[in-house]
Amino acid sequence: MRGNRLVLALLIVAVLCSAGTALYLNERNTRQQARELALPGAGDWIELDVTSQDIDPGTGELTLYVVPVPRGGLAAGPGSSAFGRQAVITVQAADRTELRAAPGEAATPEPVKANFHDGTVTDYPFDRHHFAVSFAASDTSGAVPVGVVFRDVDPFFLVHPTSTAGSAGATVLEGTVTRTRSTSILAWFMIAAMWALALAVLAGAEVLRRGRQGMVWPSLGWMAATLFALVGMRNAAPGSPPIGSLIDYVAFFWAEGIIAASLVVTVVSGSRIERRKRAEAAAAASGAGP
Repeated sequence: MRGNRLVLALLIVAVLCSAGTALYLNERNTRQQARELALPGAGDWIELDVTSQDIDPGTGELTLYVVPVPRGGLAAGPGSSAFGRQAVITVQAADRTELRAAPGEAATPEPVKANFHDGTVTDYPFDRHHFAVSFAASDTSGAVPVGVVFRDVDPFFLVHPTSTAGSAGATVLEGTVTRTRSTSILAWFMIAAMWALALAVLAGAEVLRRGRQGMVWPSLGWMAATLFALVGMRNAAPGSPPIGSLIDYVAFFWAEGIIAASLVVTVVSGSRIERRKRAEAAAAASGAGP
């Protein structure tokens, strides 16, 4: 029987580790991948390699690093990343920005700030944010078609990009920003752990009160430690959600309230029992005297 339980435990551990590995590989393969959006089929055009980093829902801003790459006759030579003639890429995001590519030179990454136009950060871990950036290019002969290759490398967020044709030959990059799967899993675990710890403290307080055990100091120390430990757990939430987020109203505030109330009730009940025990001991001592 004992051997069967050991085999079952090892089997459960193996299944959980395998499931975790599969989830990791799936997320790794779906993130940080280059996605080609609205690439021109032929002719002279400019490929914009766009990488999203430094996503901050608190300020409603993200940073896009843009690298223009010439294609077709715009390149200095076959397969070259240097421009054969002057080109200007106009980016309309939080501000209007112009990226200039000089003849004979390869472009370097240029940061562009973009703003979220909706989304609430306090919806953590279910918050969703949207942004839109317009790209247009021109050279000495006029407007040039633009294509976008998008990557996201922020470890805490996942960007779902789309690209549409804008006015005057511009290309509009739109994206929806969500928390990564790993962040959501950890947030759900924290919610479950907060409730589990709070209910465990409540159950312990009920046992001490019904058992009339007085002041059991190790139990009181455990309750107080749990009260402050949850604060550290809450502050360790990935992405640093602001206080007052959904995770607080769903779990943290309730857990802290339950633990604090359990601790106070246990102390009040225990102190009464201790006073009663002392009074009974004093009465017994006086009754046993000469």
